Amino acid sequence: MGSCLWLYYGRYGPHESRCVISATILESRLGPVRQTYAGTTEFPPMARAYTDVAQTVREKMLLRRAPWFYGFVGLAVALVFGSAITGFVLLGHSWFQLLIAAAFGVLLTQVAFLSHEAAHRQILTSGPANDRLARFLGNGLVGLSVSWWATKHTRHHANPNRVGKDPDIEVDTISFLNVDAAEARGIRRWVTQRQGWLFFPLLTLEGINLHFLAVRHLAGREPIKGRWTEIGLLLARFTLMWTPVFLFLPIGMAFAFLGVQLAVFGVYMGASFAPNHKGMPVIAPNAKLDFFTKQVRTSRNIGGGWWATWLMGGLNYQIEHHLFPSMPRPHLAHARKIVIEHCATLDVPYTETTLWRSYGIVIDYLNRVGLAARDPFDCPMVGTYRRV
Repeated sequence: MGSCLWLYYGRYGPHESRCVISATILESRLGPVRQTYAGTTEFPPMARAYTDVAQTVREKMLLRRAPWFYGFVGLAVALVFGSAITGFVLLGHSWFQLLIAAAFGVLLTQVAFLSHEAAHRQILTSGPANDRLARFLGNGLVGLSVSWWATKHTRHHANPNRVGKDPDIEVDTISFLNVDAAEARGIRRWVTQRQGWLFFPLLTLEGINLHFLAVRHLAGREPIKGRWTEIGLLLARFTLMWTPVFLFLPIGMAFAFLGVQLAVFGVYMGASFAPNHKGMPVIAPNAKLDFFTKQVRTSRNIGGGWWATWLMGGLNYQIEHHLFPSMPRPHLAHARKIVIEHCATLDVPYTETTLWRSYGIVIDYLNRVGLAARDPFDCPMVGTYRRV
């Protein structure tokens, strides 16, 4: 009565692998579309798969710290920040200030990448030192709550794309699962029906959302280590960053400055994280998968080499990052070659595509999930699948 369609297309080789996986599972009756999930049957566990590749990575010393690289990145970001602040002062009451606002949005995203890497213990040799650096960069400069992010992100790394365990596929404004889309009501239902096309426009609000989530988390009742340090850093950050904007610019221009900065930051953040897992297999809650299988099968790399690494802060090597979360950014490209060869030996698809193609996959996947919020009789696409 329904259909289950998995499309694998691309080319595989011992040194290069291109694969785009689009998961579309449509089953319709008189109500919303239902979704099934990949599990142990589709992806049987493989003993020693991770142990073998990890041993090779350690032998190549790819887990060692890279202080010179991060020192250079930190210096470059600081210099560009200084240039942006100088530009802000010199421009005065000019609408060209919106270009400075956009630059701040880009710079703050780059700082967020560094905070992410520090929280993964990639930058400094000491764990506590990395935690302090992550808190300073994340709370003090970007305006996020590192404790909120760490709790959420740790759960994601442990079970990427697993139903009920990965917070990144839980329903929010966007529905990532058919069952969540089918339950949408009111304005969220209208958004869900069009969520693929609305995804990037909605990201313009993600900067505000991340600030809101930080404040809500720190104002909550659950115990948080370093709560007052994070609150103090957030207060200092918002005061030092927003006061000059409203003090030296006309009120309308100040709000426009803030709006552009938040919009660019939100789109850049979302566009960097979204391609990594959306549209990849969704894992059943009770599936028993080994570490290597669940990390490789649910992650997607973005090709492009050094420019993609700078643009996405190393998130373009998502497979290697999930296999080795503490691996510094400059070593991920070397680990990629090892993982590709290992996947070829084990006949495991290694998924990598272009940045633009990944966005197309994300939009297509979200639109297909959004079909579950519609009456199948009103949607020609669902009707087509019903006739197959």
